[in-house]
Amino acid sequence: MTPSDVSPPAGAPVEAADKAQPEKAAPTVTYSMSAGFRGLLNRLNLSLGFTSYQSGKLYLVGRNPKGGIMVDERLFPKAMGICVEGHMLALATLFQIQRFENVLDTGQFINHTQDACYVPRVTYTTGVLDAHDIGLMADGRIVFVNTAYNCLAVPSERHSFTPIWMPPFISALVSEDRCHLNGLAMENGKPRYVTAVSRSDTIDGWRDRRADGGIVIDVETGETVCSGLSMPHSPRLVNGRLWLLNSGTGDLGEVDLASRTFRPHVFCPGFGRGLAIRGRHAFVGLSKPRYKRFEGLALDERLKAADSEPWCGVQVIDLDSKTCVEWFRIDGAVAEIYDVAVLPGVACPMALGFASNEIKSLITHDPLRADAW
Repeated sequence: MTPSDVSPPAGAPVEAADKAQPEKAAPTVTYSMSAGFRGLLNRLNLSLGFTSYQSGKLYLVGRNPKGGIMVDERLFPKAMGICVEGHMLALATLFQIQRFENVLDTGQFINHTQDACYVPRVTYTTGVLDAHDIGLMADGRIVFVNTAYNCLAVPSERHSFTPIWMPPFISALVSEDRCHLNGLAMENGKPRYVTAVSRSDTIDGWRDRRADGGIVIDVETGETVCSGLSMPHSPRLVNGRLWLLNSGTGDLGEVDLASRTFRPHVFCPGFGRGLAIRGRHAFVGLSKPRYKRFEGLALDERLKAADSEPWCGVQVIDLDSKTCVEWFRIDGAVAEIYDVAVLPGVACPMALGFASNEIKSLITHDPLRADAW
């Protein structure tokens, strides 16, 4: 692929539109953002990705060269965990793990606009595992949280998955979401910490421990390094500091590994899931707690005390000042976000899905290698 501008596939994405959908009336969804949101993406030289299992979409948010923001939406049933490493993007969905590759090199564009195009190249069919967070290991394998089976797993060439680790309190590898294992923090290409809603070892036992049964587990040792949390999600290890979202209270904070306690830093007005940190900025995904599994938590009372309604969107938190400095908000039919990732060095990304002809018409290839056989 040598041209500096790749021929656009049919139905290339436009601002805040999803051309992958069939032609029919779509539920109303509106986007809004703070005045400085685009400028922040520009200064940090990144774009944003997030998922919503409610809408079944992967969203990529970048800077439109003509001004403003461009949102690319692609249909993937129950889109959950997202991980970006170099030119690779991994996504957990309803019954598959998708591995995308950015097919554009530096200086190449689609429509003179998109400088990254993520194409699904490898699909692992796992069956319904309620896969949550996802990561990339040093050896190139994808690792994901297999919530239904209470374990960490990697895709198998033959079977639905290969389990590689279970919490020590889980007594059997069975399809019983016992502790609601959900979050994964990677370190140097290895799983290091995970979050769970409880230590329960009976089917659905976590639902009775949502208020204060949450824990963080050290994968290397199997030890619980923090407890007493409320539905923790999205642990992220950055420069030796372990951050997470204590979703049931609405707090973004960090785990003090020496004292084994959680230190809240910022209250965020919504059920937090999805955390990406770049420098001193934390991108926090927020959802509206509309369903029973989210109700009756301390978050409800904190929102009332603040005279606030819950958000759906992404807030950008300055970890030095502990304040929200920018935001991207979603209103309407989409009320939940699961995961958030940053795409460093990408200004305006797009992805290809399976629901349109775009994926049939964009063809790229490696250089000729006569020595490859």
